[in-house]
Amino acid sequence: MADKGDIGYRVMAGAAAFAGGFVAKKAITLIWKKTTGKEPPTNPESPDVALSEAIGWAVVMGVGMEIARLLATRAAAHQWAKGTGELPSHLKVEA
Repeated sequence: MADKGDIGYRVMAGAAAFAGGFVAKKAITLIWKKTTGKEPPTNPESPDVALSEAIGWAVVMGVGMEIARLLATRAAAHQWAKGTGELPSHLKVEA
C-alpha cells in the first residue's frame, strides 16, 4: 500500500496532468485552426469527416496530450522532490 507521501504526490501529479491536458487541448485546437484554417473535427468517428482529417486530428491530439501529461507529471515530481528532499518511492531509480 502507498504511504501518505506517495498518495499526496499522486494527487498533486493527477491535478498537474489534468491542468496540463486542459491547456494542451486549448493549444492544440488553436494550432489546428491556424494551420488548417478550419475547426477541428468534433466527432472524428463520423463518416462525414474525411478519414485523413480524422486520423490527423487523432494523432496530433494523442501525441500532444501525452506530451503535456508527461511534462506536467515530471514537473510535479521535480517540485515534490524539491519540497520533500526525495522523489516518491515509485519514481526512484535503483542503481
